[in-house]
This record gives sequence, C-alpha cells and structure tokens, in this order.
Amino acid sequence: MLLPSTMNDPLAKLKSLFQGGSLLWPVVGLTLLFGFNAVFSPSFFHLEVRDGHLYGTLVDILNQGSKVMLLAIGMTLIIATGGVDLSVGSLMAIAGAVAALMVTKISFAAAVALSLGLATVAGVCNGILIGYGGIQPIIATLILMVAGRGLAMLLTGGQIITFEHPAFVFIGNGHFLGLPFTVTIVLFVLCFTLLATRKTAIGLFLESVGDNEKAARFCGINASLVKVMVYAYSGLCAGVAGLIATSNIKAADSSRVGEFMELDAIFAVVVGGTPLTGGRFSLVGSVIGALLIQTLTVTMYNLGVEPSVAPVPKAIVIVAVCLMQSGRFRTHMLSFFGKRRVAT
Repeated sequence: MLLPSTMNDPLAKLKSLFQGGSLLWPVVGLTLLFGFNAVFSPSFFHLEVRDGHLYGTLVDILNQGSKVMLLAIGMTLIIATGGVDLSVGSLMAIAGAVAALMVTKISFAAAVALSLGLATVAGVCNGILIGYGGIQPIIATLILMVAGRGLAMLLTGGQIITFEHPAFVFIGNGHFLGLPFTVTIVLFVLCFTLLATRKTAIGLFLESVGDNEKAARFCGINASLVKVMVYAYSGLCAGVAGLIATSNIKAADSSRVGEFMELDAIFAVVVGGTPLTGGRFSLVGSVIGALLIQTLTVTMYNLGVEPSVAPVPKAIVIVAVCLMQSGRFRTHMLSFFGKRRVAT
C-alpha cells in the first residue's frame, strides 16, 4: 500500500506494482490474453445455454483445463517440499487403462476405487524412494514416468480400449449446475486441499520441509513421511485427471493420455508463483497458471497456429510471466526506469 506522500509518484506506483504478490502476474497475463481475444476473436466470449447447460469457449477452457488444474494442485504440494513429479502423465494413463478395463467387469465404484488406489500407491512408491531411499525426485519420478507408461501399454495390450458406461462417461462429459462436471471435481479438490493446507498444520509441515529439511527434522517433523504423503496425493490427483481424460474420449489410449502433461503442470505451478526451490506455495496461483496455459493454447488454435508451432509462443508467454515473478528481474527493471526518470 502506498503512503499518501507517494500516491502521486509514478515511480512509487510502479514499484508497488512490481512488488505485488504471487498472484499478480499470472492474473495480469490472463487478463492480457482475454483482452487480446476481445479484440481479435470476439466470439471467444460468446456463451449460450442449450438444454440447461452452458456452452462456449470459456466453458471449454475450464473443461479442457481441468486435467492440468488437477495435476497442478498435486504438483504444487510436491514442489513446496522442494521436489518434482515427472510421472503424473504416466499415472493418468495407468488410472485410465485400469478403469476402462474393469468398468464393464466389476461395479463402477469398485473400478474407480481400484484405478485411483493404484495411482495413489504408485505415488507412495515415489515418496518412499525419495523420502526414505534418498533418491533425487527427478530420478525417482523419471523411473515411474517410463515404467508407468509401459505398464499402461501392457495392461491394454498396446490397443485403444473403448467402453460405453453412462456413469463413467459422465465424469468427463456430464454437467452439474449447468457447468461441466469436471469443473465441480476441480473445485472440490481445490477446496479440500486449501482447507487441509491452510486450516491445519499440514501446510506448515510442507513449507518447513521445503525451506529447510534439516531444521524441520530437528523440530520433530517427519520429513520422509511428509514427502510420502504429498507424492501419494499427487498420484491421487493424477488418477482423477486420468479418469477425466479417459472418460472424455470414451477410450483408454495409453500411448497418448497424459502425454507431456507433467510439463504443463510444472509450468502452471511456476507461473502461479510457487518457486521450484520450495518453502512456500500458492494453490490458487497454480490453478490460475493452468487456466493461463489453457487459454493461451485455445487462443493459438483459434488463430490457426499449427500445433507444431504452438509451443513457441506458449514458451515466450511462460518465460515472460516467470521473469516478472523474479525479484531480481523486477529490481533491474525498477533500476532501469529509475535511471530513465532521473535522465529526463
């Protein structure tokens, strides 16, 4: 907040803006994207109601971005502890393959529980290797990233498994209160995670382990158990995202489901203001980061940008937002503007 004596000072206002919170820059980036679409693609904001359900590009962004949002929620907790999870895309494929194979053989609830249980157990394995085995997170999760994709292919025999099950199809294609059911899932997971991390000591444990693991251990925190818990939760989030992806296309495509989505999840977390060094995190920021990435993707497709070229402008926007998150970069920018002001 600016003091009265500096409210008319442009440099002071600029400094205040540059020193904004972690949510500032992803929100600014998202706002700029919306403004760009308002000028060059007016239909971007068109909404219509059909059969009591809301349709439009904005709704599609929420629906298609739900998978990255779920992955980003789990990834945020992992990165808060100073780790990273490269296996979430493969866990999506495993969960989708198991659900597609079992939903016609056992009850729907049992099939969902089994697929989510396997994804969670895989996350626990990651946590054990990292927390108790002392293996670097990038190595441990890279192992499961490769092996998990192979396991999903083995389960499906390398084939695309199709299914027709109303309850399963509803997960990725149904509606609740006029919006896609996937939005409800994301809101539930986000609210639950926020309550668990901000209304209990869990959030402090995560930040303590990420900030200084040795000091956390001296304070009596079981850092290894904390890591197992966050990787297990990330696995669960990946499992839910896998169910959505499989349900959405009514098939389990083990070679494509979750492909490269771990990178989008990491991008969303970093863009949302959670540092890769750990120690603090922003769940809401990660969700906004996921929305920014999905909005950027949809914007480029609407403009006719080839999918093979789309990663280039996507990377430019992500780098720009990350630079604005950097305190050192903002300091240099403030110094530059200050020198310009003195010169004039």
